[in-house]
Parts: sequence; structure tokens; C-alpha cells
Amino acid sequence: MLSRRILLSLVAVTLAAGLAGAGDVGGAWVAEFTTPSGQTRESTFAFEVDGEGLTGTVSGRRGDTPIEDGRIVGDEISFSVTRDFGRGEMKFFYEGTVKGDEIEMTVTIEDRDRTFEMTAKRVK
Repeated sequence: MLSRRILLSLVAVTLAAGLAGAGDVGGAWVAEFTTPSGQTRESTFAFEVDGEGLTGTVSGRRGDTPIEDGRIVGDEISFSVTRDFGRGEMKFFYEGTVKGDEIEMTVTIEDRDRTFEMTAKRVK
């Protein structure tokens, strides 16, 4: 009976740690990355978390862009942004995994056969 209580306690602690990790995403993050065309860029993410909802902005050379359809479940994060490049809009989809003070993300550009990787680091 004691081992069952210990096991249940460990499961509860593990689940609580996973949920706490999701709440830790709020705040500023920065990522330097290489675009599919080979250019080095930097993006800053300002995340706001409300339960499993994720909002905020992505900032880069073209200013601030609001996060759309943001979700965070456990350590998995996903959101999109729509940017206007003057000749039309492009939608970018971000999917990633939170690992402490880093988020490893894959970015997919809508209607294009292009993806790229980035790692965002928490701004302290």
C-alpha cells in the first residue's frame, strides 16, 4: 500500500511539473535563425499564457506581429503569425517543444515548400 502511495505521489508531482512548465513560457524570448534563402535574422517573442491559450507578439525587421491561434499543452507550443510583405501576406506556422529556457521550433511557411528551424532562448 505504501508503494502505491509513493507511485501516485510521483505521478502527481510529474504532472504538476509539466503544467508548471507551460506557465513558464510567458515573457520575452529571442531567436537568431537562418531563413530558407540563407539570410540570418532575429525574432523576439513576447508570450502571454492563459491556461492553454497563447497570445502575444513576434517582433522582427518588419515590426510587431500579433500571435494567432496560439496553444500550449504541456511542453508543446504552436501558433501562427500573418505578415504583410507589401506584395501580399504570408502566414507562418510555428510548432515547438519547450525545454527549460529554450524552445526548439520548426517554422513552416504557408503554401510554400519551405521550413526552417530555430531555437528561442528566454530573455533574463
